[in-house]
Amino acid sequence: MPKLTFVGGIHPYDGKDLSKDKPIKAVLPKGDLVYPLSQHIGAPAKPIVAKGDHVLTGQKIAEAGGFVSAPIYATVSGTVKAIEPRRVVTGDMVNSIIVTNDGNYEEVDYGKKIDTLEGLEKKEIIRRIQEAGVVGMGGAGFPTHVKLSPKEPDKIEYCIANCAECEPYLTSDYRRMIEEPEKLVLGMKAMLALFDNAKGILAIEDNKPDCIEKLSQLTASEPRIEVYALKTKYPQGAERQIIYACTGRAINSSMLPADAGCIVDNVDTIVAIYQAVYEQKPLMHRIVTVTGDAINDPRNFIVRIGTNYAELVEEAGGFKEQPAKVVSGGPMMGFALFGLDVPTTKTASALLCFTKDEVSAMEPSACINCGRCIDACPSRLVPRRLSVYAEKFQEEKFVKENGMECVECGSCSFVCPAKRQLAQVIKSMRKLQLAKNRAKAAPPPKKEDKPAEAGKAEEKKAGEAKPAPDTKPAETKAAENKENTKPTGSVDGKAQDAAPETKAEQGKEEKKDE
Repeated sequence: MPKLTFVGGIHPYDGKDLSKDKPIKAVLPKGDLVYPLSQHIGAPAKPIVAKGDHVLTGQKIAEAGGFVSAPIYATVSGTVKAIEPRRVVTGDMVNSIIVTNDGNYEEVDYGKKIDTLEGLEKKEIIRRIQEAGVVGMGGAGFPTHVKLSPKEPDKIEYCIANCAECEPYLTSDYRRMIEEPEKLVLGMKAMLALFDNAKGILAIEDNKPDCIEKLSQLTASEPRIEVYALKTKYPQGAERQIIYACTGRAINSSMLPADAGCIVDNVDTIVAIYQAVYEQKPLMHRIVTVTGDAINDPRNFIVRIGTNYAELVEEAGGFKEQPAKVVSGGPMMGFALFGLDVPTTKTASALLCFTKDEVSAMEPSACINCGRCIDACPSRLVPRRLSVYAEKFQEEKFVKENGMECVECGSCSFVCPAKRQLAQVIKSMRKLQLAKNRAKAAPPPKKEDKPAEAGKAEEKKAGEAKPAPDTKPAETKAAENKENTKPTGSVDGKAQDAAPETKAEQGKEEKKDE
C-alpha cells in the first residue's frame, strides 16, 4: 500500500493524544436549542414553524431556500420560543429558530429502514440525502445532494472519503472510524451506487494505523473500495491536496473536484449519508471534539445540533483555569470566540480551549526573505509577495500572482520566523475579490414599471415645482452672472485645485456604482 502525499505542507504539534483514546460520549442538551437558518453554503433555510408551535425530534422546522440550500430539523421535542437573530461562531447575527426543550425527546416516525440498496433508484438516493439536510460537515457546509449531482456522472472515477483529519487536536473522525466503521463503509457504498464507473477510496493518514487495519479488513471483500495510507502532513485533508495525493490530478480555484472526475466527502458527512439513505433519518447529530490544555476532561461528544457550546464545556468537566483563547474548529483554520453563548451547527467540528494565546503574544517583524513560506505553501504560491499586495490593496497584482489559488490553510503564517500574519491578510483580500466577482456576475436589477397613476402624480409634482419666471432687469442679471464666473473651489475669486485624493475617491465610487 503506497504512502501518498503532496508537495509542501507542515508538521505542527497535533495534540490528538488529549482525546483520541476516550470513547464518544452522548450529550443531552439542558437549555434552549438554537438553529441558525444559515448552516450551509447557499440560500438560507426558510422557517415553516411559528412561535408557540410544538415540535418533535426529527421534525422539519425549516425548508431549503433553493436547490443550493438544505432543510433544518428539530433535534429535541419542545415549543418554538422565538424566531430571531442569534450570534454564531463567525460573530455574525443570523436569523435562528429557538426551541425550548421539554426533555421528553418525542420523535417522529422516520420510515422503514433498509439493509441493502437493491431496488433503490439513484434519484431516490439523492432525494433522501437532500431531504435529510446533509451538508459537508468538514467545515465548508456545501449541500451534499448538489455535490452528488454533477452534470456528467459517468465521468466520475473516484469517490474519496476524507479520513485524513489533519487539523491538530481534532479526533472526531478518528473515533467515528474506530467505533462505527461499518456506517462509513455503507455510506461509501451509497455514494458509489450513484456513479457506475467510480472507485471508492478511504484516504487515511498513516498516524492512524488502527483505522487503516480495521477498514482494510471491512473492505477486503469490496471490489470497488480500497484503503489508501497517506503521509501524515498538514493540510493533507484539504480537498485539492487529497485529490492530488490519491489520484495525481490537480485542480485549481476555477474547477470543481467533479471536473477532475472526483467526489470528496469527509467521514461525518458519509455517515450522515448512510443514516439518510438506509435509516431515512435527517441530520440531527454530529461529533464535536472538546479539548485543549484548559479543559479538565478532553474528549469527543455526540451532540444534538443546536446545543450551546457552554454546555459542552460543562460536560467536559469545565475549565482547569480560565482559557486565554477559545477556538471553534481547528487551530489552523478555526474561528476564535469571544464567548461560549453560541450554538453548535452542522459544521461545528471542535471546541478548543487554551491557557495561552500564543498568536496574540507574537510581535510581527520585517520579512527576512527566507523563503520558508514558499516551501510550506501546498498551492506553490509566494505568500510573502501576496501579503504585500493584499496590505496595499493591489488587487490586479494579487490576482496576477495567483492569489485566488490560496487554500487558506495557514501554513505560511505557521512557519514564518518573522511571525507575520500572512494567511490573514491574504484571506481578507481573497474574500474582497470573491465578493467583487460575485457582484460582477450578478444579473442587473430589473426596472419595475411605474403604475400610470404614480407617473401622473410625479408629473403633477414636477409641474408644481417649476421655478417662477425671472423678472429681474437685464443689468442686474449681467452683474450676477459676472459674480458667478468665479472658478469652482475658489476663495475670494482665487482658484484652488481640488485635492487629488478627493478625485481618486470619486473615481473609486464611480467604479463601485458600475
